[in-house]
Amino acid sequence: MRGLIATGLVLLVGASLLIGAADLWSGDLGTGFLVAVSRLPRTAAALLAGAGLALAGVVVQLTVQNRLVEPGLTGTPEAAMLGLLGVTLIAPGAAILIKMSVAAVTALMGTAGFLWLSRHVPRRDPILLPLVGIIYGGILGAVVLWAAWVTDLVQYLGVWQSGEFSGVLRGRYELLWIIAALGAALYLAADRITILGLGEDYARSLGLDYRQTLALGLVIVSVTVSAVVVTVGSLPFVGLVVPNIVSRWRGDNLRRNLPVIALLGGTLVLAADVLGRVVRWPYEIPAGTIFAVFGAGLFLWLLNSAPRRGEAGHG
Repeated sequence: MRGLIATGLVLLVGASLLIGAADLWSGDLGTGFLVAVSRLPRTAAALLAGAGLALAGVVVQLTVQNRLVEPGLTGTPEAAMLGLLGVTLIAPGAAILIKMSVAAVTALMGTAGFLWLSRHVPRRDPILLPLVGIIYGGILGAVVLWAAWVTDLVQYLGVWQSGEFSGVLRGRYELLWIIAALGAALYLAADRITILGLGEDYARSLGLDYRQTLALGLVIVSVTVSAVVVTVGSLPFVGLVVPNIVSRWRGDNLRRNLPVIALLGGTLVLAADVLGRVVRWPYEIPAGTIFAVFGAGLFLWLLNSAPRRGEAGHG
């Protein structure tokens, strides 16, 4: 199965380099120029964004002990957008790294707010927590929309919500390489994150510094989501779909699963991007829209199957 994913990834990378509105062989822009400036950065951005959101999803699921939750259901993207709105109003010419840093701080606050809510949600029903997350994210999203409306920044909000890669060029995606460093840090802390998923009391009984590990997980999720939102926009359901697929296929060994989660996340997002380019060629459908259709269907199936099988929770 891993070999099948790798083969599919190679084919998708080749398709991503060849498919686009501009003819690669026309000679108008130059094949090498077009590949280096547009196609390679776009392909790398899709792989990094997908891998990062998939890894962030498994961290969130272990933190709240519920497999039906992902960063998009914790208010994290909406909180990041609120920070982007603020920095756009106060310092519209700020460097992209500063914008991402502000977005990461507000995303951290939004995620922490969801974790506080999760402590007051009964754990007996695994469906209740994601529903609370949908409401929480909806409230934050309404605040963001109102703020964008009164400040005449709705057009920016549309970009941050689109989840598409057509605007990715060399020099405008490199921020996503932060995700590779975060993935390495997550791999090193995989055992501690696994213990975190057993619950606070059990984790403390095993000698884990619960608050420190929780803070590490929150930082990884917040920085990853903010980097993706700033660069390509929000991509829903990636953090839900990929960890659940890998968990049902390979079990719950986090350290062993992390490379597969990252590989599958990047592959599926790149597949959504390539599909979005060919469905209405030469026009494009955002990869976020393509993935949302697939992810929403799987999410509904997981909601329906979780109470009967009891597979939604950890510990």
